[in-house]
Amino acid sequence: MLKLTILSLFLFTMSGCMWTAAPEVKPIEKSKVKKPLPAPKKVVNVKKHHEVKKTIHKKRKKVIKKVTPAIVQQPVEKLFQTVPLKKATLLQKGVNKEHCAICGMNLVKYYKTNHAAKFNGQNIQYCSLHCLAKHIKEGAELENPMVVDVKTLKFIPVTEAFYVVGSNVKGTMSKTSKYAFKSLADAKAFKKEHGGKILDFYSAWQIAKKDFK
Repeated sequence: MLKLTILSLFLFTMSGCMWTAAPEVKPIEKSKVKKPLPAPKKVVNVKKHHEVKKTIHKKRKKVIKKVTPAIVQQPVEKLFQTVPLKKATLLQKGVNKEHCAICGMNLVKYYKTNHAAKFNGQNIQYCSLHCLAKHIKEGAELENPMVVDVKTLKFIPVTEAFYVVGSNVKGTMSKTSKYAFKSLADAKAFKKEHGGKILDFYSAWQIAKKDFK
């Protein structure tokens, strides 16, 4: 009887374990889910940052100081032909009065080789004998041709000029320089210092014409 009772209790217990339902699992609410912590922000040392920028700026200024003088101090070519504007005589009129009638170069910059003439009743001015010769080559009929006397900086008739041709002073618009003087003594003094040969206008013009061959 006792054995039967124990067996009944054992079977009852086992059957309870087999049929007992599993506990209900409720889903976790989203609001209760812990979000991952954000990555820590990089702390910037403002004072150190500004100090680094100042150091870079100082280095750049030093580099600029080293480079700038070399650029500023580059030698500027000083032309023998150039004169101050107040000493130049401009015979042309209009907005282009300071520029050569043929090539457009500045007449004041190349003043000591300037030539001039009347063309169609108007005064026109050339930077050099080269440009005057070119105008004649193109068929222009010129009247009263003139040239600047290097010594006085005044215009004189080309027929009264002594040209020093081929000196070591750089010319205008031509490899062969041509400078005119009213005085033969001035022409000789220039030749003695710079070389070349003394010619009249016609001979100098013939040499200028060779530039176009």
